[in-house]
Amino acid sequence: MSDEVLLVGGPRDETLFAAGDAALVIIEDGGLVHRYIRTTQEREWDGRAVTAYTYDGVVDPSGAQPGVETR
Repeated sequence: MSDEVLLVGGPRDETLFAAGDAALVIIEDGGLVHRYIRTTQEREWDGRAVTAYTYDGVVDPSGAQPGVETR
């Protein structure tokens, strides 16, 4: 069994990612933290079924919201 999953939505949409059996995937990109949550859905990828992780949103690690200036 592969530990690769399919990220759905967000900046990494339709990307395979090695997540193992993690319930949550956190990816830092461009100074922001993007979250993907495991679902019970599977998607076909290259002839095999992989677990889909759906995009849950983005946060700024400094505590600010995207589009809002931080001090």
